Amino acid sequence: MHDNRDEVLVVHLGGLGDVCLAESVFLSLLRHFGDRLAALGSRRFLDLFSTYFMKTYGVESRHWLYLFSEKLTGPDWRRIVFIGKDRQGAIRRRWASYSREELIFIDMYPEGSFPDPEKAAALPYERLHIEEYQLQQLQPFGVEPSRAEIIPGKPGPVILYPERGFAKAKWPPESFLALRDRLEGNKIETVVLKPAALNLPGEGMVIQELMKVKEFFGQGGIFVSNDSGMAHLAGACGLQTITIFTDFDPAAWHPRGRNISLKLNSDNVGIEAIGEILEDLLARQADRP
Repeated sequence: MHDNRDEVLVVHLGGLGDVCLAESVFLSLLRHFGDRLAALGSRRFLDLFSTYFMKTYGVESRHWLYLFSEKLTGPDWRRIVFIGKDRQGAIRRRWASYSREELIFIDMYPEGSFPDPEKAAALPYERLHIEEYQLQQLQPFGVEPSRAEIIPGKPGPVILYPERGFAKAKWPPESFLALRDRLEGNKIETVVLKPAALNLPGEGMVIQELMKVKEFFGQGGIFVSNDSGMAHLAGACGLQTITIFTDFDPAAWHPRGRNISLKLNSDNVGIEAIGEILEDLLARQADRP
């Protein structure tokens, strides 16, 4: 049986964007604990940051049921780090029994920064970026916070990522296609990155494996999208990002790295306006030595 007693289990059950925003926490933990980190969550997302971990585990495995059941027990770890939400503290109390050293809990985001549609107004909160909010929580545990460096990507095509809004309003796919036509009419290289479930006319790159998308982002470019996990991955890969927000606060949730944030119903989020922003960015890139 595998011996976990000298390993640090980092539990992150969030989505793609949440995992991207936690990269600096992963780096800080690696520098503090050394090569002892094992990650638990969605392997599709955690494997994008595999350099920080000895191994990654998928939470869907039955092996991990003991963490979520009152009836089952499991192995101890040297330390458990939980990055997530635990408003009542029940998860921390349960998992502390499997952590030989004090469990480290990193609250994923401040209350009020995540819009609640059932409330008339969000709770007031300190408008820190999520990365900074998480890093500030490390020092009480003796972990020195380190910010992961994002190396600016190379010049490249404009990458458009359209999505269909379901739970919240989004800049519609038709607007992305109109922007593509405007850019291509001005001889600007454009790629449409398509979610597999979204049927759109014209050529494009259909998302299959996130690791291949990461490799594609590594070639450079400018990424235009709604507020999405893919925008956070693009920013983490060094792309200049233009992100269109609806309900969420860009000050807290914008992608890391070079980002221009636009807010629907507040900023000018029209085809011409975004086209002009892109042309200005491309002109600046062309002027660089």
